[in-house]
Amino acid sequence: MRSRSIARTATRVTLGLALLAVPATAVAATTTAPAHRAAAPAHAAAHAAHAARAAVGLDDPAKKEIAMQLVSSAENSSLDWKAQYQYIEDIGDGRGYTGGIIGFTSGTHDMLELVELYTKRKPDNVLAGYLPALRKVDGGDSHAGLDPNYPKDWRKAAKDPDFRKAQDDERDRVYFNPAVKQGKADGIGVLGQFAYYDAIVMHGDGDDKTSFSGIRKRALAKAKPPAQGGDEKTYLNAFLDARVWAMKQEEAHSDTSRVDTEQRVFLKQGNLDLHTPLAWKVYGDDYHIG
Repeated sequence: MRSRSIARTATRVTLGLALLAVPATAVAATTTAPAHRAAAPAHAAAHAAHAARAAVGLDDPAKKEIAMQLVSSAENSSLDWKAQYQYIEDIGDGRGYTGGIIGFTSGTHDMLELVELYTKRKPDNVLAGYLPALRKVDGGDSHAGLDPNYPKDWRKAAKDPDFRKAQDDERDRVYFNPAVKQGKADGIGVLGQFAYYDAIVMHGDGDDKTSFSGIRKRALAKAKPPAQGGDEKTYLNAFLDARVWAMKQEEAHSDTSRVDTEQRVFLKQGNLDLHTPLAWKVYGDDYHIG
């Protein structure tokens, strides 16, 4: 089931902890140290553990592969995300054609930017001639100038490594990299960075309340992220609550299972770094990695 319905704006963001060996003389000294100073090593150890865990982010190649499979399970009912370069159809969400590995749409500017990048790199490509039409339909659901051959030519272009590379690069520039960067700045681990990524993929970014930034702002009103001294699980629960709220503002997003039976499951398990094996459901379908 292809459930994709994007609400983007036209402008877009082990190591284990080593045990510290304490000399006997130091142990003796702590017997007369103030209580708040005696607790300092544990506090430092907690920070060291967090820093060590945060060193591996969603941009780690293995974690990024997991992220792509998780998104594909929700967007394409398949873990084979690389099969989606050629995907294209109008899913009736008012955003024209939806295509490619991240659901670029002709009505929300990112498909136009993708084809522009592809054409800049390879001027004689099969999609270059559609650029005038893509500029005209940007912002709506019209197929004017695209039918009847655009889907066929998209699938043809998807056989070209240069077009697949352009899809990868635009995914990273517009969605993946901004999500990971913000996640790391907020001090959240791999699961949190993925929650950011999945949100920006579906909602895009912008000034409205249901954009990624709007969702994050709503979460920040309820809890602090680790970078501000907050508890990671508490903050991520607040973020997922805000995400569910945003999804329910649009009928096409009202099925929140990609949060409820996927991301929330990992969070309840305490799997903040998406360690495999992973098992989850999306729209009632079972998936497993590892």
